[in-house]
Amino acid sequence: MIERMSALDGQRVLCLRGPLTVENLSSFQNAIRREENVPTVILDLSDVPYMDSSGLGSLVSAYVTRQKATRRIALSGVNERVLRLFETTKVEPLFLIFPTLDDAITGLTTAAEA
Repeated sequence: MIERMSALDGQRVLCLRGPLTVENLSSFQNAIRREENVPTVILDLSDVPYMDSSGLGSLVSAYVTRQKATRRIALSGVNERVLRLFETTKVEPLFLIFPTLDDAITGLTTAAEA
């Protein structure tokens, strides 16, 4: 399940709940597509216990698509298990990763104003 929240101007927060796997990939991809014109999307993964290779692939795909359009994607609340997956697959450097959603909103807002 994905909950869509507005943050500040130019930011949208998508809170994902449950594992990001092949079973629920289409709802994730649709949610990301709906935000294609938003400069920054923050994906809050606090309630994502794990993801499979399909979930990881769709995250990387979302990153690439947004980069090409000069749009940003940031992650917050990434747990140890998901972070290990990022590190093992060497995709961790692609993402701006913040410990909490508040940190992400604050950090990205400050960066935008700087």
